[in-house]
Amino acid sequence: MRICIIAEGSYPYITGGVSSWIHSLTSQLAEHEFIIYSIGAQSKNRGKFKYQLPANIIEVKEVFLDAYLDETGEWGSRFRISKQEEEILSSLISGRATVDWGGFFDLIRSRQFHHTADFLSSKNYFDMVEEICRTEYELVPFTEMFWTIRSMILPLFLTIRNEVPEADIYHSVSTGYAGVIGTLAKHLYGKPLILTEHGIYSREREEEIIKADWVKGYFKDLWIKYFYTLSSSIYEAADQVVTLFNRNKEIEMELGCDGSKIAIIPNGVHIDSGYTNNQNSDEQTIRIGAVVRVVPIKDIKTMIQSFALIKREVPNATLTIMGPTEEDDTYFQECLQMVESLQVKDIEFTGEVKVKDYLGHMDILLLSSISEGQPLAVLEGMASGKPFVSTNVGSCKELLYGVDDGIGPAGFVVPVMHYEFMAQRVIELCRSRELREEMGRNALQRVTLHYQHHDFIENYRNLYASLKEVRYGRHRV
Repeated sequence: MRICIIAEGSYPYITGGVSSWIHSLTSQLAEHEFIIYSIGAQSKNRGKFKYQLPANIIEVKEVFLDAYLDETGEWGSRFRISKQEEEILSSLISGRATVDWGGFFDLIRSRQFHHTADFLSSKNYFDMVEEICRTEYELVPFTEMFWTIRSMILPLFLTIRNEVPEADIYHSVSTGYAGVIGTLAKHLYGKPLILTEHGIYSREREEEIIKADWVKGYFKDLWIKYFYTLSSSIYEAADQVVTLFNRNKEIEMELGCDGSKIAIIPNGVHIDSGYTNNQNSDEQTIRIGAVVRVVPIKDIKTMIQSFALIKREVPNATLTIMGPTEEDDTYFQECLQMVESLQVKDIEFTGEVKVKDYLGHMDILLLSSISEGQPLAVLEGMASGKPFVSTNVGSCKELLYGVDDGIGPAGFVVPVMHYEFMAQRVIELCRSRELREEMGRNALQRVTLHYQHHDFIENYRNLYASLKEVRYGRHRV
Protein backbone atom coordinates (compact mmCIF):
# COMPACT_ATOMS: atom_id res chain seq x y z
CA MET A 1 0.00 0.00 0.00
CA ARG A 2 0.92 3.63 -0.42
CA ILE A 3 0.37 5.61 2.78
CA CYS A 4 0.56 9.39 3.00
CA ILE A 5 1.64 10.59 6.44
CA ILE A 6 0.70 14.22 7.06
CA ALA A 7 2.87 15.93 9.67
CA GLU A 8 2.99 19.47 10.99
CA GLY A 9 6.06 21.03 12.55
CA SER A 10 7.94 17.77 12.96
CA TYR A 11 9.35 15.18 10.55
CA PRO A 12 11.81 15.37 8.88
CA TYR A 13 13.03 18.78 10.11
CA ILE A 14 13.04 18.20 13.87
CA THR A 15 14.38 15.26 15.85
CA GLY A 16 12.74 13.50 18.78
CA GLY A 17 9.11 13.13 19.78
CA VAL A 18 6.64 12.80 16.92
CA SER A 19 9.48 12.88 14.38
CA SER A 20 11.13 9.83 15.97
CA TRP A 21 7.73 8.13 16.01
CA ILE A 22 7.23 8.73 12.25
CA HIS A 23 10.76 7.61 11.41
CA SER A 24 10.36 4.43 13.41
CA LEU A 25 6.96 3.62 11.91
CA THR A 26 8.01 4.11 8.30
CA SER A 27 11.32 2.29 8.78
CA GLN A 28 9.71 -0.77 10.35
CA LEU A 29 6.81 -1.11 7.89
CA ALA A 30 9.07 -1.73 4.90
CA GLU A 31 6.29 -3.59 3.06
CA HIS A 32 4.51 -0.25 2.45
CA GLU A 33 5.45 2.85 0.48
CA PHE A 34 5.16 6.16 2.29
CA ILE A 35 4.69 9.74 1.17
CA ILE A 36 5.47 12.41 3.76
CA TYR A 37 3.31 15.53 3.44
CA SER A 38 5.28 17.86 5.68
CA ILE A 39 3.85 21.19 6.84
CA GLY A 40 6.62 23.43 8.16
CA ALA A 41 6.63 26.92 9.60
CA GLN A 42 9.47 28.51 7.63
CA SER A 43 10.46 27.97 4.01
CA LYS A 44 14.13 28.53 4.91
CA ASN A 45 14.06 24.92 6.18
CA ARG A 46 13.20 23.46 2.77
CA GLY A 47 15.22 20.31 2.18
CA LYS A 48 17.02 20.53 5.52
CA PHE A 49 16.15 17.07 6.75
CA LYS A 50 17.46 15.80 10.07
CA TYR A 51 16.90 12.15 9.16
CA GLN A 52 18.30 9.76 6.60
CA LEU A 53 15.00 8.77 5.05
CA PRO A 54 14.28 5.04 4.65
CA ALA A 55 14.09 3.75 1.08
CA ASN A 56 10.32 3.17 1.28
CA ILE A 57 9.66 6.92 1.69
CA ILE A 58 9.18 7.66 -1.99
CA GLU A 59 8.30 11.37 -1.74
CA VAL A 60 8.43 14.29 0.66
CA LYS A 61 5.99 17.07 -0.21
CA GLU A 62 7.05 20.24 1.59
CA VAL A 63 4.55 23.00 2.36
CA PHE A 64 5.49 26.04 4.43
CA LEU A 65 3.06 28.27 6.26
CA ASP A 66 5.16 31.41 5.82
CA ALA A 67 4.59 31.27 2.05
CA TYR A 68 1.60 33.57 2.63
CA LEU A 69 4.07 36.45 3.11
CA ASP A 70 4.69 36.39 -0.64
CA GLU A 71 0.99 36.29 -1.53
CA THR A 72 -0.73 39.38 -2.93
CA GLY A 73 -4.31 39.55 -4.11
CA GLU A 74 -6.24 41.95 -6.32
CA TRP A 75 -7.82 44.50 -3.99
CA GLY A 76 -11.45 45.49 -4.18
CA SER A 77 -12.86 42.65 -6.28
CA ARG A 78 -16.26 41.17 -5.56
CA PHE A 79 -16.79 37.47 -6.18
CA ARG A 80 -19.98 35.59 -6.89
CA ILE A 81 -20.32 33.74 -3.63
CA SER A 82 -23.60 32.19 -2.55
CA LYS A 83 -25.24 32.83 0.79
CA GLN A 84 -24.34 29.28 1.82
CA GLU A 85 -20.69 29.86 0.93
CA GLU A 86 -20.69 33.10 2.92
CA GLU A 87 -22.02 31.17 5.92
CA ILE A 88 -19.28 28.55 5.52
CA LEU A 89 -16.57 31.20 5.57
CA SER A 90 -18.19 33.05 8.45
CA SER A 91 -18.39 29.86 10.52
CA LEU A 92 -14.68 29.23 9.99
CA ILE A 93 -13.67 32.77 10.92
CA SER A 94 -16.01 33.30 13.87
CA GLY A 95 -16.16 29.77 15.28
CA ARG A 96 -19.92 30.22 15.81
CA ALA A 97 -21.09 27.13 13.94
CA THR A 98 -19.97 23.82 12.46
CA VAL A 99 -18.00 24.27 9.26
CA ASP A 100 -19.09 22.55 6.05
CA TRP A 101 -15.56 21.47 5.20
CA GLY A 102 -16.40 19.95 1.84
CA GLY A 103 -18.04 23.18 0.69
CA PHE A 104 -15.12 25.17 2.07
CA PHE A 105 -12.55 23.09 0.18
CA ASP A 106 -14.46 23.39 -3.09
CA LEU A 107 -14.78 27.17 -2.72
CA ILE A 108 -11.14 27.89 -1.83
CA ARG A 109 -9.80 25.56 -4.52
CA SER A 110 -12.14 26.93 -7.18
CA ARG A 111 -10.77 28.60 -10.29
CA GLN A 112 -12.45 31.94 -9.59
CA PHE A 113 -9.51 32.71 -7.25
CA HIS A 114 -6.33 33.15 -9.27
CA HIS A 115 -4.23 33.66 -6.13
CA THR A 116 -4.65 32.46 -2.57
CA ALA A 117 -5.04 36.01 -1.28
CA ASP A 118 -7.71 37.07 -3.79
CA PHE A 119 -10.67 36.45 -1.52
CA LEU A 120 -8.94 38.07 1.47
CA SER A 121 -8.45 41.22 -0.61
CA SER A 122 -12.07 41.33 -1.77
CA LYS A 123 -15.15 43.35 -0.86
CA ASN A 124 -16.77 40.06 0.23
CA TYR A 125 -14.14 39.61 2.90
CA PHE A 126 -14.41 43.26 3.95
CA ASP A 127 -18.16 42.84 4.47
CA MET A 128 -17.70 39.64 6.49
CA VAL A 129 -15.19 41.23 8.86
CA GLU A 130 -17.42 44.27 9.24
CA GLU A 131 -20.32 42.02 10.25
CA ILE A 132 -18.19 40.15 12.82
CA CYS A 133 -16.99 43.43 14.33
CA ARG A 134 -20.54 44.78 14.53
CA THR A 135 -22.01 41.69 16.18
CA GLU A 136 -19.18 40.41 18.39
CA TYR A 137 -16.26 42.85 18.63
CA GLU A 138 -17.78 46.32 18.72
CA LEU A 139 -14.91 47.80 20.71
CA VAL A 140 -12.14 46.35 18.54
CA PRO A 141 -10.76 48.64 15.81
CA PHE A 142 -11.94 47.38 12.43
CA THR A 143 -8.50 47.70 10.81
CA GLU A 144 -6.91 45.50 13.49
CA MET A 145 -9.63 42.88 13.08
CA PHE A 146 -9.31 42.95 9.29
CA TRP A 147 -5.57 42.23 9.29
CA THR A 148 -5.66 39.81 12.23
CA ILE A 149 -8.23 37.54 10.60
CA ARG A 150 -6.42 37.81 7.28
CA SER A 151 -3.10 36.70 8.79
CA MET A 152 -4.90 33.93 10.68
CA ILE A 153 -6.60 32.22 7.75
CA LEU A 154 -4.35 33.05 4.78
CA PRO A 155 -1.85 30.23 5.59
CA LEU A 156 -4.78 27.80 5.75
CA PHE A 157 -6.12 28.95 2.37
CA LEU A 158 -2.66 28.65 0.85
CA THR A 159 -2.18 25.14 2.24
CA ILE A 160 -5.57 23.96 1.00
CA ARG A 161 -4.81 25.10 -2.55
CA ASN A 162 -1.69 22.90 -2.69
CA GLU A 163 -1.98 19.59 -4.47
CA VAL A 164 -2.33 16.51 -2.29
CA PRO A 165 -0.47 13.38 -3.47
CA GLU A 166 -2.64 10.34 -4.19
CA ALA A 167 -2.36 7.42 -1.78
CA ASP A 168 -4.30 4.41 -0.54
CA ILE A 169 -4.50 5.65 3.06
CA TYR A 170 -4.02 9.10 4.59
CA HIS A 171 -2.61 9.31 8.09
CA SER A 172 -2.46 12.67 9.88
CA VAL A 173 -0.32 12.71 13.00
CA SER A 174 -2.00 15.73 14.55
CA THR A 175 -5.12 17.81 14.16
CA GLY A 176 -4.63 21.48 13.16
CA TYR A 177 -3.31 22.08 9.64
CA ALA A 178 -2.30 18.42 9.26
CA GLY A 179 -5.81 17.39 10.25
CA VAL A 180 -7.39 19.73 7.71
CA ILE A 181 -5.15 18.37 4.93
CA GLY A 182 -6.12 14.83 5.91
CA THR A 183 -9.78 15.85 5.70
CA LEU A 184 -9.13 17.46 2.30
CA ALA A 185 -7.43 14.28 1.02
CA LYS A 186 -10.44 12.19 1.96
CA HIS A 187 -12.72 14.74 0.29
CA LEU A 188 -10.69 14.67 -2.93
CA TYR A 189 -9.98 10.95 -3.24
CA GLY A 190 -12.46 9.12 -1.02
CA LYS A 191 -9.71 7.07 0.66
CA PRO A 192 -9.53 6.03 4.35
CA LEU A 193 -8.25 8.58 6.86
CA ILE A 194 -6.48 7.91 10.18
CA LEU A 195 -5.66 10.45 12.87
CA THR A 196 -3.02 9.72 15.47
CA GLU A 197 -3.05 12.42 18.14
CA HIS A 198 -0.01 12.38 20.40
CA GLY A 199 -0.81 15.51 22.39
CA ILE A 200 -4.08 17.41 22.14
CA TYR A 201 -3.13 19.96 19.47
CA SER A 202 -5.90 22.48 20.15
CA ARG A 203 -5.18 22.49 23.89
CA GLU A 204 -1.48 23.05 23.22
CA ARG A 205 -2.23 25.98 20.89
CA GLU A 206 -4.57 27.43 23.52
CA GLU A 207 -1.82 27.35 26.14
CA GLU A 208 0.61 29.01 23.77
CA ILE A 209 -1.82 31.76 22.77
CA ILE A 210 -2.77 32.57 26.36
CA LYS A 211 0.90 33.21 27.11
CA ALA A 212 1.78 34.82 23.77
CA ASP A 213 2.86 38.45 23.63
CA TRP A 214 2.16 38.72 19.89
CA VAL A 215 -1.59 38.22 20.33
CA LYS A 216 -3.49 41.13 21.86
CA GLY A 217 -5.84 40.20 24.66
CA TYR A 218 -9.07 40.76 22.74
CA PHE A 219 -7.85 38.53 19.88
CA LYS A 220 -6.80 35.57 22.02
CA ASP A 221 -10.31 34.11 22.11
CA LEU A 222 -10.59 34.44 18.33
CA TRP A 223 -7.34 32.55 17.75
CA ILE A 224 -8.21 29.85 20.28
CA LYS A 225 -11.63 29.20 18.72
CA TYR A 226 -9.96 29.06 15.30
CA PHE A 227 -7.62 26.22 16.29
CA TYR A 228 -10.46 24.28 17.91
CA THR A 229 -12.40 24.70 14.67
CA LEU A 230 -9.48 23.34 12.62
CA SER A 231 -9.26 20.29 14.88
CA SER A 232 -12.96 19.56 14.50
CA SER A 233 -12.51 18.80 10.79
CA ILE A 234 -10.61 15.55 11.20
CA TYR A 235 -12.49 14.44 14.31
CA GLU A 236 -15.52 14.27 12.04
CA ALA A 237 -13.83 12.94 8.89
CA ALA A 238 -11.43 10.30 10.26
CA ASP A 239 -12.33 6.63 9.94
CA GLN A 240 -10.08 5.77 12.88
CA VAL A 241 -8.71 8.02 15.60
CA VAL A 242 -5.74 6.70 17.56
CA THR A 243 -4.47 8.17 20.76
CA LEU A 244 -1.84 7.00 23.21
CA PHE A 245 -3.62 6.81 26.55
CA ASN A 246 -7.08 6.96 28.07
CA ARG A 247 -7.08 10.58 29.30
CA ASN A 248 -6.42 11.78 25.74
CA LYS A 249 -9.40 9.73 24.57
CA GLU A 250 -11.60 11.41 27.16
CA ILE A 251 -10.47 14.87 26.04
CA GLU A 252 -11.05 14.04 22.37
CA MET A 253 -14.59 12.96 23.21
CA GLU A 254 -15.13 16.20 25.14
CA LEU A 255 -14.03 18.06 21.99
CA GLY A 256 -16.64 16.28 19.89
CA CYS A 257 -14.90 13.17 18.55
CA ASP A 258 -17.06 10.04 18.39
CA GLY A 259 -15.68 7.74 21.09
CA SER A 260 -16.59 4.61 19.12
CA LYS A 261 -13.85 5.28 16.57
CA ILE A 262 -11.08 6.06 19.07
CA ALA A 263 -8.50 3.34 19.72
CA ILE A 264 -5.55 3.44 22.13
CA ILE A 265 -2.15 2.37 20.78
CA PRO A 266 0.67 3.28 23.18
CA ASN A 267 4.12 4.24 22.02
CA GLY A 268 6.80 1.62 22.33
CA VAL A 269 10.55 1.40 22.78
CA HIS A 270 13.17 -1.28 22.30
CA ILE A 271 14.21 -3.07 25.46
CA ASP A 272 17.87 -3.92 25.09
CA SER A 273 21.13 -3.75 26.97
CA GLY A 274 22.23 -0.70 25.01
CA TYR A 275 20.40 1.46 27.51
CA THR A 276 21.65 -0.20 30.65
CA ASN A 277 25.21 -1.40 30.05
CA ASN A 278 26.91 1.89 30.91
CA GLN A 279 26.05 2.75 34.49
CA ASN A 280 27.31 5.69 36.51
CA SER A 281 30.43 4.42 38.25
CA ASP A 282 31.18 7.76 39.94
CA GLU A 283 29.48 7.47 43.31
CA GLN A 284 30.74 10.92 44.28
CA THR A 285 28.48 12.59 41.68
CA ILE A 286 24.71 12.49 41.25
CA ARG A 287 24.05 12.81 37.54
CA ILE A 288 20.66 14.28 36.61
CA GLY A 289 19.66 14.21 32.95
CA ALA A 290 16.95 15.46 30.62
CA VAL A 291 16.37 14.31 27.05
CA VAL A 292 14.53 17.26 25.59
CA ARG A 293 14.42 19.87 22.84
CA VAL A 294 15.26 23.31 24.20
CA VAL A 295 11.99 25.06 23.33
CA PRO A 296 9.42 26.93 25.47
CA ILE A 297 6.84 24.15 25.66
CA LYS A 298 9.46 21.96 27.37
CA ASP A 299 9.89 24.69 30.03
CA ILE A 300 13.63 24.38 30.43
CA LYS A 301 13.60 27.48 32.62
CA THR A 302 11.65 25.64 35.33
CA MET A 303 14.21 22.84 35.13
CA ILE A 304 17.06 25.33 35.59
CA GLN A 305 15.35 27.01 38.54
CA SER A 306 14.72 23.62 40.10
CA PHE A 307 18.34 22.58 39.69
CA ALA A 308 19.48 25.81 41.36
CA LEU A 309 17.60 24.67 44.48
CA ILE A 310 18.84 21.09 44.15
CA LYS A 311 22.42 22.30 43.96
CA ARG A 312 22.12 24.01 47.36
CA GLU A 313 21.16 20.72 49.02
CA VAL A 314 23.17 18.33 46.82
CA PRO A 315 26.41 20.12 45.87
CA ASN A 316 27.72 17.07 43.99
CA ALA A 317 24.74 17.04 41.56
CA THR A 318 25.13 17.79 37.85
CA LEU A 319 22.49 18.45 35.19
CA THR A 320 22.94 17.32 31.58
CA ILE A 321 20.34 18.62 29.11
CA MET A 322 20.49 16.41 26.02
CA GLY A 323 18.75 17.67 22.92
CA PRO A 324 18.85 20.16 20.04
CA THR A 325 19.14 23.84 20.92
CA GLU A 326 18.85 25.47 17.49
CA GLU A 327 15.07 25.20 17.04
CA ASP A 328 14.45 28.38 19.07
CA ASP A 329 17.75 30.18 19.52
CA THR A 330 16.15 33.11 21.35
CA TYR A 331 14.78 30.78 24.01
CA PHE A 332 18.10 28.93 24.25
CA GLN A 333 19.92 32.20 24.87
CA GLU A 334 17.37 33.09 27.56
CA CYS A 335 18.09 29.75 29.24
CA LEU A 336 21.83 30.43 29.17
CA GLN A 337 21.21 33.87 30.65
CA MET A 338 19.13 32.32 33.44
CA VAL A 339 21.95 29.89 34.27
CA GLU A 340 24.33 32.84 34.47
CA SER A 341 22.01 35.05 36.52
CA LEU A 342 21.32 32.26 39.02
CA GLN A 343 25.05 31.53 39.14
CA VAL A 344 24.32 27.82 39.10
CA LYS A 345 27.19 25.52 38.17
CA ASP A 346 27.41 22.09 36.54
CA ILE A 347 24.67 22.50 33.91
CA GLU A 348 25.63 21.23 30.47
CA PHE A 349 23.69 21.63 27.22
CA THR A 350 25.02 18.88 24.98
CA GLY A 351 23.03 19.67 21.84
CA GLU A 352 21.81 16.73 19.81
CA VAL A 353 23.46 13.47 20.90
CA LYS A 354 23.00 9.71 20.72
CA VAL A 355 20.84 9.24 23.77
CA LYS A 356 22.01 5.68 24.40
CA ASP A 357 25.54 6.97 24.96
CA TYR A 358 24.30 9.05 27.90
CA LEU A 359 21.29 7.47 29.57
CA GLY A 360 23.16 4.67 31.30
CA HIS A 361 25.39 7.19 33.07
CA MET A 362 22.47 9.09 34.61
CA ASP A 363 21.07 8.56 38.10
CA ILE A 364 17.83 10.54 37.75
CA LEU A 365 15.93 11.86 34.73
CA LEU A 366 13.76 15.00 34.49
CA LEU A 367 10.88 16.25 32.37
CA SER A 368 9.55 19.76 32.99
CA SER A 369 7.20 20.13 30.01
CA ILE A 370 4.08 22.25 30.00
CA SER A 371 2.36 19.85 27.59
CA GLU A 372 3.07 16.33 26.31
CA GLY A 373 1.37 13.32 24.84
CA GLN A 374 3.14 10.09 25.74
CA PRO A 375 6.77 11.22 25.63
CA LEU A 376 9.27 8.84 24.10
CA ALA A 377 11.92 10.46 26.28
CA VAL A 378 10.17 9.09 29.36
CA LEU A 379 9.76 5.63 27.83
CA GLU A 380 13.43 5.52 26.82
CA GLY A 381 14.43 6.63 30.29
CA MET A 382 12.28 3.92 31.83
CA ALA A 383 13.83 1.37 29.45
CA SER A 384 17.22 2.42 30.81
CA GLY A 385 16.03 1.55 34.32
CA LYS A 386 16.14 5.15 35.61
CA PRO A 387 13.69 6.92 37.94
CA PHE A 388 11.94 10.02 36.63
CA VAL A 389 10.66 13.26 38.10
CA SER A 390 8.13 14.65 35.64
CA THR A 391 5.48 17.31 35.45
CA ASN A 392 1.90 16.05 35.41
CA VAL A 393 1.36 16.28 31.67
CA GLY A 394 0.02 13.85 29.09
CA SER A 395 0.40 10.24 30.18
CA CYS A 396 3.36 10.83 32.49
CA LYS A 397 1.35 10.02 35.63
CA GLU A 398 0.16 6.79 34.03
CA LEU A 399 3.69 5.89 32.94
CA LEU A 400 5.32 6.51 36.29
CA TYR A 401 2.57 5.30 38.62
CA GLY A 402 0.91 2.66 36.42
CA VAL A 403 -2.74 1.71 36.19
CA ASP A 404 -3.39 -1.15 38.61
CA ASP A 405 -0.52 -3.19 37.16
CA GLY A 406 0.90 -4.27 40.52
CA ILE A 407 4.19 -2.48 39.82
CA GLY A 408 5.37 0.25 42.17
CA PRO A 409 6.10 3.86 41.19
CA ALA A 410 8.87 4.57 38.68
CA GLY A 411 9.38 8.12 39.89
CA PHE A 412 7.45 11.19 40.98
CA VAL A 413 4.92 13.45 39.25
CA VAL A 414 4.84 17.15 40.18
CA PRO A 415 2.68 20.13 39.14
CA VAL A 416 3.53 22.06 35.99
CA MET A 417 5.89 25.04 36.48
CA HIS A 418 6.44 24.34 40.20
CA TYR A 419 10.21 24.19 40.38
CA GLU A 420 10.18 23.92 44.19
CA PHE A 421 8.16 20.68 44.11
CA MET A 422 10.37 19.30 41.37
CA ALA A 423 13.48 20.14 43.41
CA GLN A 424 12.06 18.49 46.53
CA ARG A 425 11.42 15.21 44.73
CA VAL A 426 14.80 15.18 43.01
CA ILE A 427 16.56 15.86 46.33
CA GLU A 428 14.64 12.94 47.86
CA LEU A 429 16.00 10.66 45.13
CA CYS A 430 19.48 12.12 45.38
CA ARG A 431 19.63 11.19 49.06
CA SER A 432 18.56 7.56 48.63
CA ARG A 433 20.36 5.25 46.26
CA GLU A 434 18.03 2.47 47.38
CA LEU A 435 14.98 4.47 46.31
CA ARG A 436 16.55 5.31 42.95
CA GLU A 437 17.32 1.67 42.24
CA GLU A 438 13.87 0.49 43.33
CA MET A 439 12.08 3.02 41.11
CA GLY A 440 14.46 2.23 38.25
CA ARG A 441 13.56 -1.46 38.48
CA ASN A 442 9.87 -0.57 38.48
CA ALA A 443 10.40 1.61 35.41
CA LEU A 444 12.07 -1.17 33.45
CA GLN A 445 9.44 -3.70 34.51
CA ARG A 446 6.53 -1.45 33.47
CA VAL A 447 7.93 -0.50 30.09
CA THR A 448 8.77 -4.15 29.39
CA LEU A 449 5.21 -5.19 30.23
CA HIS A 450 3.24 -2.46 28.47
CA TYR A 451 5.35 -0.41 26.04
CA GLN A 452 7.33 -2.67 23.73
CA HIS A 453 8.29 -1.36 20.30
CA HIS A 454 7.24 -4.49 18.41
CA ASP A 455 3.69 -4.24 19.84
CA PHE A 456 3.40 -0.63 18.64
CA ILE A 457 4.53 -1.58 15.11
CA GLU A 458 2.27 -4.62 14.92
CA ASN A 459 -0.76 -2.60 16.00
CA TYR A 460 -0.24 -0.15 13.14
CA ARG A 461 0.45 -2.94 10.67
CA ASN A 462 -2.93 -4.42 11.58
CA LEU A 463 -4.66 -1.04 11.45
CA TYR A 464 -3.41 -0.32 7.94
CA ALA A 465 -4.43 -3.79 6.81
CA SER A 466 -7.94 -3.34 8.22
CA LEU A 467 -8.46 -0.24 6.05
CA LYS A 468 -6.87 -1.63 2.90
CA GLU A 469 -10.12 -2.32 1.05
CA VAL A 470 -12.15 0.59 2.38
CA ARG A 471 -13.22 3.00 -0.35
CA TYR A 472 -15.56 5.99 -0.41
CA GLY A 473 -16.94 8.18 -3.14
CA ARG A 474 -15.73 11.72 -3.68
CA HIS A 475 -17.06 14.59 -1.60
CA ARG A 476 -18.06 12.43 1.35
CA VAL A 477 -16.89 15.05 3.87
